[in-house]
Amino acid sequence: MAMLILLVLLIFFAVLGVPIAFAIGASCVTYIQSSAPTFISMIPQRIWNGVFSDLMIAMPLFMLAGEIMNVGGLTRRLMNFCEELVRPINGGLGEVNVVASMIFGGISGSSVADTSALGSIEIPSMVDAGYPEGVSTGITVASSTMGMIIPPSTAMIVYAMISGGSVGALFMAGAIPGLLIGITQLILVYVMSIKNGWHPKHRKFDATRFKERILGGLPALLLPLFIIICVSFGICTASESAAVAVFYSLFVGFIVYRELTWNHVWTALKKSFICSSSIMIIIGFTTIFTWVLTMQGIPTLVAEFFMGLNMPKYGVALIFVILILAIGTFIDVSPAILLLTPILLPVMHSYGFSTLQIGAIMITGLAIGLVTPPVGMCLNACNKITGMPVIEIFKHAFPFLMCNFITLILISLWEPLTTWLPLLMGYSLY
Repeated sequence: MAMLILLVLLIFFAVLGVPIAFAIGASCVTYIQSSAPTFISMIPQRIWNGVFSDLMIAMPLFMLAGEIMNVGGLTRRLMNFCEELVRPINGGLGEVNVVASMIFGGISGSSVADTSALGSIEIPSMVDAGYPEGVSTGITVASSTMGMIIPPSTAMIVYAMISGGSVGALFMAGAIPGLLIGITQLILVYVMSIKNGWHPKHRKFDATRFKERILGGLPALLLPLFIIICVSFGICTASESAAVAVFYSLFVGFIVYRELTWNHVWTALKKSFICSSSIMIIIGFTTIFTWVLTMQGIPTLVAEFFMGLNMPKYGVALIFVILILAIGTFIDVSPAILLLTPILLPVMHSYGFSTLQIGAIMITGLAIGLVTPPVGMCLNACNKITGMPVIEIFKHAFPFLMCNFITLILISLWEPLTTWLPLLMGYSLY
């Protein structure tokens, strides 16, 4: 009954147009005030406990590093680097789009940041090269979902905080699924390019140009590699590697590329502050929500319900996938992780799923929600760039999203895709 009341209140406030964070907080406060008013005084402490974590330091710092690299000349050089890599391939700019998202996702850790930063350059370039605007936009939003999966990932950091899992292990758990999505999207772009005649302009190979573009992109590429190595091998914590990433991005921007100014840094600071603050507010209010559900014994009831179904493991996996996809359609990634993890993690553990596999399934599924209406944050970001209706963007992105869906099914049914690499690095599955 408690869950039903909370959900009704949450939907009510959301329909009124209340932002999701405050909708969650308002529903909880309303419920507590009506059923257990003595607990009202504990709300500030619960909010503080929800955001007081060393891992939370890493999230805004990774965002800041990505923003600094973006304003410091990374995006243009990254595009040039990727263009040289795929220069002779059919559908060159479409391939560039996907490869750039794979790399940039490992820098920003955010799919929305990927869409905003790369989309403003990629979409006009593809349209000028003869690609339909819808296709250009569809590839951009679909490929940007890898930013949520390929390490470092802010979503993985949030999940690690709630689940108690290792950040390094979760980064490794997301690496193969992210690469699978990227490879399958590259194949699809290649096939569609041959079918529709999307070919790059043939130009004579210029060794000097090639050398300049490759060397120009290497400093940016070293950042995600450095983060992955440091966190995975225990050289430093996620928070420490995020701080180093900020200093490295400043060094590259000021010294190497020499395009970064203090005005750019101030702009990056403001953007990172606003974005990370909104996530912190969501985390704080969601902590109250999960606390109320726990007090009412909801996780235990959900576990008993699933155990009572007496379903095989694969059947539970498919139900889990459907639930994640449905919730991701209406709720953004961070609040969805915060709401679902405390409830579903014990259930999935009871069926033999590891913490790493659960995290990979959850984040891969929720990443699809970033490109599905009505919430679809990446759709809205692309809408601001092109002016195309959200539904139209989704239609063109759908074929490429099937790559995400296939990968999601594979990692749900075959655990080694998410656990082989962490185990190879010496991590525990739980």
